[in-house]
Amino acid sequence: HAWELRGAYPAIFEREEVGPKAKELFDDGQGLLAQILKEKSLAARAAIAFYPANSVGEDIEVYADEARSKVLGVFHTLRQQIDKPAGEHNYALADFIAPKESGRPDYLGLFAVTAGIHAEELVKRFEGNLDDYNAIKAKALADRLAEALAELMHKRAREAWGYGGDEKLSQEDLLHERYRGIRPAPGYPASPDHTENCLLFALLQPEKNLGIRLTETLAMHPAASVSGLYFSHRESRYFAVGKIGPDQVADYHLRKGMELKDVERWLGPYLNYEPDPTRL
Repeated sequence: HAWELRGAYPAIFEREEVGPKAKELFDDGQGLLAQILKEKSLAARAAIAFYPANSVGEDIEVYADEARSKVLGVFHTLRQQIDKPAGEHNYALADFIAPKESGRPDYLGLFAVTAGIHAEELVKRFEGNLDDYNAIKAKALADRLAEALAELMHKRAREAWGYGGDEKLSQEDLLHERYRGIRPAPGYPASPDHTENCLLFALLQPEKNLGIRLTETLAMHPAASVSGLYFSHRESRYFAVGKIGPDQVADYHLRKGMELKDVERWLGPYLNYEPDPTRL
């Protein structure tokens, strides 16, 4: 994908128009990966945690302990506002956590992983040798390794949670996420607000524990890093929030305690209306 060679592995090798180039790139990538492993030129780190949690409307309260009397923080979720056929639901991530009013204890998982420790040094080394090909390839490999580490840690999280130990999943099953639970990341379709990562970082402390920090625009550094939430509900699924209206944005800004103009700025691409320019 980094080279815009579109197709599924390994079938892409059989495609006449891109197959030879794809195979050459794949072989070169395997060679660089072997070099990285031999030289230990990248380092991977990961952390996961589980907190007692319950939902309150579209919010998810995270508690200090099983007494559930002290709220450590609140994750705020957004609900789809899509015209759907009768019987179909508009989802919010909070739907996959037991409501506080139900009296049922539930839990929320958090994770952060990186495979980008020392990646900048590796890339700069290639760039210093005017080797842009391997520099781009090193970035792409670090990104893929981070995603692979996220998959591995999700597997371990499911086992720690108690329901993943009996999984008998093939590599294809894992790639198609044929397992119970999801791991949505802030800033992505099911949780489009990047600012939700701030609470995750406050709880998990990946800057201190892993060497991952948030930039001023809430991107993660190193870039080859992934963070998000674990949901274990049997019916949890990925979805896109899509466009949202001013009614939900107004409610969201009150729930978050954030200025309306700031909420509209962060959620700009998802608004189905034009914000009042005097607020910008």
